[in-house]
Amino acid sequence: MTASIDLHAYQEPILFLTTAGVVVPLFHRLKVSPVLGFLAVGALLGPYGLGRLIPDYPWVDWLTFTNPEGTSRLAEFGVVFLLFTIGIELSWQRLRTLRRQVFGFGTLQVLLCALALGLFAFKVVNSIAAAAIIGIALALSSTAIVIPVLAEQKRLSSTAGRTSFSALLFQDLAVAPILFTIAALDTHQPDETILSFATALFQAALALAIIVGVGRVVLRPFFQMVSATKSPEIFMAACLLVVMVTSLMAAISGLSMALGAFIAGILLSETEYRRAVDTTIQPFKGLLLGVFFVSVGMSLDIFRFLEAPVTILAVATFLIAIKSVIIFWLSRPFGLTASEAAETGFLLGPGGEFALVILGGAMAAGLVPTEVGQNLLLVTTLTMVAIPFLARIGRKLSRQLEKARSIDPEAAVPPPPEEPGRVIVAGYGRVGQLVGDMLQRHKVPYLAIDADPGLVAGERKAGKPVFFGDGSYPAFLRACGIEQARALVITLDTPSAIEAVVAAARQERPDITIVSRARDAKHAAQLYDLGVDDAVPETIEASLQLSEAVLADIGVPMGLVIASIHERRDEFREVLRQNNKKSDRTEFRARRTVGK
Repeated sequence: MTASIDLHAYQEPILFLTTAGVVVPLFHRLKVSPVLGFLAVGALLGPYGLGRLIPDYPWVDWLTFTNPEGTSRLAEFGVVFLLFTIGIELSWQRLRTLRRQVFGFGTLQVLLCALALGLFAFKVVNSIAAAAIIGIALALSSTAIVIPVLAEQKRLSSTAGRTSFSALLFQDLAVAPILFTIAALDTHQPDETILSFATALFQAALALAIIVGVGRVVLRPFFQMVSATKSPEIFMAACLLVVMVTSLMAAISGLSMALGAFIAGILLSETEYRRAVDTTIQPFKGLLLGVFFVSVGMSLDIFRFLEAPVTILAVATFLIAIKSVIIFWLSRPFGLTASEAAETGFLLGPGGEFALVILGGAMAAGLVPTEVGQNLLLVTTLTMVAIPFLARIGRKLSRQLEKARSIDPEAAVPPPPEEPGRVIVAGYGRVGQLVGDMLQRHKVPYLAIDADPGLVAGERKAGKPVFFGDGSYPAFLRACGIEQARALVITLDTPSAIEAVVAAARQERPDITIVSRARDAKHAAQLYDLGVDDAVPETIEASLQLSEAVLADIGVPMGLVIASIHERRDEFREVLRQNNKKSDRTEFRARRTVGK
């Protein structure tokens, strides 16, 4: 006898996997963040989207997420795994270096934003307790969306990224006391006292101490034992076990599950298993974060929005504006430039997922009117949906402010008079600094130019002959003394920028020696065609250096190694030059100059 299968039990997993299989490739092809796709799918297939049609069209039930509570519980693990992987990338030492941003900037950001928003909320609810809870809830930002957006843009290690992460980390730490406060003020539970509040705080602190203490003692030998089995499946199970146990311990003590997983990640970051664990967890993190974004989209009530779209959009815009302005001005005393402060403001200006939890708890406790709370939940969700767009706007505004900001007086010093025999270095990043150092060691005078005013100012304070400017302008090259220069070294990392400098230099001085960095052999061939004397492809040089190291390490005499490396390098150059001689140089140059 064949057992009957309840297809409804598999409906939501299949629906989500179908969504992930369609949304991620589609939005990747459109060069749009998949976060927006998951949010849109959640809004469309959620109870406030197609779910409203189920009474009239029952078959629509197969195309909707009908269990928001179950989905949200699973979605919480998306944030848990996200914080766990962030913790793996950190360490206690790096966390100590961020303490000023976490407990200084993070504390002031929450307090000032909560105060400003609470004052406005008081005019609506006319209750100090309700206004305070609304202000604190809206002062929080979205860890689950901001961090993936920064990671996608590769901006987590930037100043704005580190500052945003520090503020978000403090907010995660502050969630537990906020929830305890709501429980203490709960009108439905008058038995809650200051003693119970202090007990809850002590319980949370004890849980953190246990996680840290036990983790330091147990994690390394535990993973040693697991890795000895040489079973990828058991290693994966062990990784999931660590995440689940630490997050649930934190949840039982009243802390956020994500905070417990974050601490476990930090503990693992100090072990030799950090990379293997991170690689194992990544697929789970991506899928569960997708579930989280879908659950956020499911809470977006489009029909409530349509009832008062102007009011809700105005409140959402006001929320982002007031928080962004406060964060912008608060960031400046903490060493951020105007461009970095603006980007940080746009990232932290929208609301966050913990606001949904706090407002929901406050409504259940009778502290916030239901109508006001429901509208604020919608406002918060709308601002979260807008985070990827705001991140792009903030990045563009940051770049414009970076270009428009006044140049540091140290960077605006004009190039010195011509010095015979000087070498000009275009680009003074890591490669340019090494070139300048070698020229200085051989007592060869040089002058470096760079378009980054902050870098120029810092290097000038260190006594380096670095000047602000763009080497693609012939007039600026003349001011740098290209007529008397012995050579021009181009160390820029953008092919188009390199080619522009080569063209400008050849226009001013056809006979100058030009040595340029190249992306690869193909780019080197193009530079030879433009007229450089030597192009150094990064890929070829890396392979030659690896070959030199391995030959020396296995005992081949160093003299023979160096000679063979030089011979092979010359062979590469000759091949590149011969390839260019075989090409139609006149036709190639003509194509490059069309329209110029």
